[in-house]
Amino acid sequence: MFVRKSTRPRTVTLGDGRILTLADLPSGQERWVARRKAVVVEAITHGLLARDEAIERYGLTEEELDGWIEIVAELGPAALKIKAIPKNRGARNAAANNP
Repeated sequence: MFVRKSTRPRTVTLGDGRILTLADLPSGQERWVARRKAVVVEAITHGLLARDEAIERYGLTEEELDGWIEIVAELGPAALKIKAIPKNRGARNAAANNP
């Protein structure tokens, strides 16, 4: 059996001690829920998945993926929930108006 060499790690340990592998990533065929979006963002930020690879693999736009990454960095993974979007917009606008 041939094992392909990769410069990226095959597993990463997240800040809370969980281990994330490529097998843990969503297939892209399911609905995008906050949990799946957060897993993709964690994989990118920890170096398990390249940003360009995620865009190609999941058919995302650069703006969409950048939005996910930005929201998670600012407000945490719970901010990716659909119900949180109106609340987050208000919080982000207030922060932008009050530097």
